Amino acid sequence: MSDKYDKGDLFEGDELTVTIKLEDNTEIECIVLNIFEVDTREYIAVLPEDEECEDVYLYRYTQKDDGEPELTNIESDEEYEAVVDAFEEILDMQEFEEFLSEDDDFKD
Repeated sequence: MSDKYDKGDLFEGDELTVTIKLEDNTEIECIVLNIFEVDTREYIAVLPEDEECEDVYLYRYTQKDDGEPELTNIESDEEYEAVVDAFEEILDMQEFEEFLSEDDDFKD
């Protein structure tokens, strides 16, 4: 992934992917769901392309000088909970927007 993902375009447009290296050195290809901000830091939510896996992974997100993404682990339980809450709020907003869109379809 070399271009910065447009924040707020959850599940829309072209799928961007990023390769995640797990602690056991296994690499998995993941779809970028969203990049969002909590307090002053940016975070990324990714979903493994493996259709059997339903786990969303959350990481701190920065970009290196060359534009490549850098993902680092969230270090504390408190920080992780804040990021989970923010991501769940994004999901709730997405569902609400889809509901409103469906409601508009019924009015036509």
